[in-house]
Amino acid sequence: MKKVLKYCIMLILTPSASVANAQSGDESIDRGYIVKAGDMAPDFEIQYRDGTKKLSSLRGKVVMLQFTASWCGVCIKEMPHIESDIWQKYRDRNDFVLTGLAYKEDYDKIELLLSKTKVTYPIVPDKSGENFHKYAGKGAGVTRNIIVDKTGKIVFLTRLFNQQEFDAMKKIIDNELNK
Repeated sequence: MKKVLKYCIMLILTPSASVANAQSGDESIDRGYIVKAGDMAPDFEIQYRDGTKKLSSLRGKVVMLQFTASWCGVCIKEMPHIESDIWQKYRDRNDFVLTGLAYKEDYDKIELLLSKTKVTYPIVPDKSGENFHKYAGKGAGVTRNIIVDKTGKIVFLTRLFNQQEFDAMKKIIDNELNK
């Protein structure tokens, strides 16, 4: 409880705390992650409609993983920003991949989510939540973005939607693509 209260006070007093934490991987503020910036991204299979790919097969590309769910209001709030500010900007690049992973959902729920949000980037099922739990602990909430660099290392982690943190993530993606 003290840790949560300390985190809330820090966010109120210093709105950039979440950005600094996301960039540095500082575990002093618990955001539910079991990985941090600098770690190799845990590998898993991504079940695209046209076939399965391992995350590790995407090395050489900057990868954005968006853990989301159709019932998540914050996710739905963030999705148009991802669509316009990231997907539309980078979708034609051969060195960028954006994949949404719908926590414990199937393609029927994903179709409803896509219809509701009007996003066009790929969202695939994480039916059991197994992929999510390679990154976040049991009981952790969705609305998480993970940026993986071309070598397979995590370079940025977000939690919930915060415009300042989102803007920092956009800069990280741009920097990684322009290396």
